[in-house]
Amino acid sequence: MKSQKHKGVISKKPAFELFDNPKPGRDYRITIRCPEFTSVCPRTGQPDFGEIVIEYCPDKKCVELKSLKLYIQSYRSRGIFYEALTNEILDDLCSACEPRWMRVTSKFTPRGGITTEVVAEHPSTMLRTGNAKKGMGPEVTL
Repeated sequence: MKSQKHKGVISKKPAFELFDNPKPGRDYRITIRCPEFTSVCPRTGQPDFGEIVIEYCPDKKCVELKSLKLYIQSYRSRGIFYEALTNEILDDLCSACEPRWMRVTSKFTPRGGITTEVVAEHPSTMLRTGNAKKGMGPEVTL
């Protein structure tokens, strides 16, 4: 487990448990929704509520859901900006399971009449054209 210190609070990120991809020769998408995500605004200390959506095409390993749940819950008392947590979740998951493709989307409930959605991808297809496999990522035309 990695220990992290945020404003005097030490939080440990649980390690992911993985299992073998039952169909490693096939491209398919796994979508996981975490509709009760909570973290803390690092500026105000107020709770932030949102949904994290994880989509990925596994390579050799898949993420076990209970370990993912414990990892997601480790953010409950952390002061972290939306952009940072979205990219951190993507980095941690990609380091653990080494997917062919992954997207993490964070969608936060309104605060002051403003909603925020942050999307991070590995490998990024946001600015490339013609490189996305059909159904595995966005097909972008610039």
